[in-house]
Amino acid sequence: MSDQRNLVYTNTMSIRWGDLDANGHVNNTTYFRFFEEARVSWLESLQLKVGSAETGPVIIKTEATFLRELGWPTNVEIRTFTGKAGRSSLDTYHEVIDQATGDICCEGYAKIVWLNHRERKSTELPDSLRALAAE
Repeated sequence: MSDQRNLVYTNTMSIRWGDLDANGHVNNTTYFRFFEEARVSWLESLQLKVGSAETGPVIIKTEATFLRELGWPTNVEIRTFTGKAGRSSLDTYHEVIDQATGDICCEGYAKIVWLNHRERKSTELPDSLRALAAE
């Protein structure tokens, strides 16, 4: 993860049986759902309506580094961090932590671009997000 980041949101999710793959651990695609749920919950907590506003976030790049297996049953804590902001973009980072062990199991990244949905063009990042960006 980037050295320049601010912790902005934490939430907890339960691992569901259906999150597991044939090897009995959380499927790699599930982590991207964790990131999405954390990101949407965080933005909604800032009163930034993700699905029903004229402008909103789109993800133009995402990645994950898988550090440890996660099994079932357990709960995970998802920590969301902000990084650098551009005119219309914001770097975000995530940590997925197994609450039973305290281990970081996955680290993730997503670059958010703020989009005018009608014009299909990037637009200024909301001031409330820019204020949370790391220097």
